[in-house]
Amino acid sequence: MLMCRRWLVCSLRGQYRSFSFSASRRTVMPAWVIDKYGKNEVLRFTKNAALPIIHYPNEVIVKVHAAGINPIDISMRGGYGAATMAMKRDPLNINQRGSEFPLILGRDVSGEIMECGLDVNYFKPGDQVWAAIPPWKQGSLAEFVVLSANEVSHKPKSLSHVEAASIPYVAATAWSAIVNTGGLNKDNCAKKRVLILGGSGGLGTFAIQMIKAWGAHVTVTCSQNAERLVRDLGADDVVDYTAGPVEKQLQTLEKFDLILDNIGGETEKWALDLLKPWNGAKYVTLITPFLHNTDRLGLADGMMQSGVTIGCKVLKHLRKGVHYRWGFFAPSGPTLDEISEMVDSGKVRPVVEEVFSFTQVPQAFQKIEQGHARGKTVVSIAEEQKE
Repeated sequence: MLMCRRWLVCSLRGQYRSFSFSASRRTVMPAWVIDKYGKNEVLRFTKNAALPIIHYPNEVIVKVHAAGINPIDISMRGGYGAATMAMKRDPLNINQRGSEFPLILGRDVSGEIMECGLDVNYFKPGDQVWAAIPPWKQGSLAEFVVLSANEVSHKPKSLSHVEAASIPYVAATAWSAIVNTGGLNKDNCAKKRVLILGGSGGLGTFAIQMIKAWGAHVTVTCSQNAERLVRDLGADDVVDYTAGPVEKQLQTLEKFDLILDNIGGETEKWALDLLKPWNGAKYVTLITPFLHNTDRLGLADGMMQSGVTIGCKVLKHLRKGVHYRWGFFAPSGPTLDEISEMVDSGKVRPVVEEVFSFTQVPQAFQKIEQGHARGKTVVSIAEEQKE
């Protein structure tokens, strides 16, 4: 339905083209960048970051009003996934090693369209939008960012930019894991039992609301001091992992149709036994060795090792009547269109734990590194650029 709407609006907006933003603008902008991989000290503020330009006719330039920070930004700051990201940026291996620097982090953006490529008809300058930025692209901790139009969606009208910046990346990841990989959607989710391992962070707080809005029974693991939050978001059962072995507590409950694992580690050793056997039940983990393997072994050998690993695990658990899957982030404007409708209809709300100013980006990264999140950390950007 929403895809059809995108096509219709594109047809009706054929007369729109970009204004002369790129022809007369300055060539630099303020941004937080890294020039090498490392800890928080590699973050550097500059007023001379290269201002993005449109290279392809399906791209748009977005003025960033607010940016969300995710655990993947912490990992990427340290070089996690560098081999795979280099391949995505430069598939023909033309550029020298380190050509990604200076690198801008930040995977969530909420802002305003400033310029559209010639093939972009669904958006126009001035549109208020949000997006989840693929990790191989320059991020949102800057004044402007360039994206493909199919990665962008109109921002929910009911949210401020700061609120909106807390949702896209976790929403796109949760949707990919639950819908594309897990096989659940608004039409078949009713009365299904879903377990979310690690439910108080950004991804968990979004996934609880989405699945509950579709009629599922939701069980969440978290610490005791996060119980009120996840129950307010719709969790039916809450298991406190600080009150003893979490697997023993979960074993007393009815078995599940889907498990979404946002923790990893030792959970695979016991979590799949909580699924309903021979009933199409799936375990989807977002903590995979794929990027670690490609960083350690190189792209070809890393992909081969990952293929062997998941193949063995799939076969091992299939013999027990359950399905083992890896979940990955997938950028999608049409997915965010669906999420925007859920937000504006009151089915999903943002969970913002803390807001930092643009000058406080290092402190925001430190906050994420501490763990035990209760929602999302957001950086407000546009207001400071007015000063």
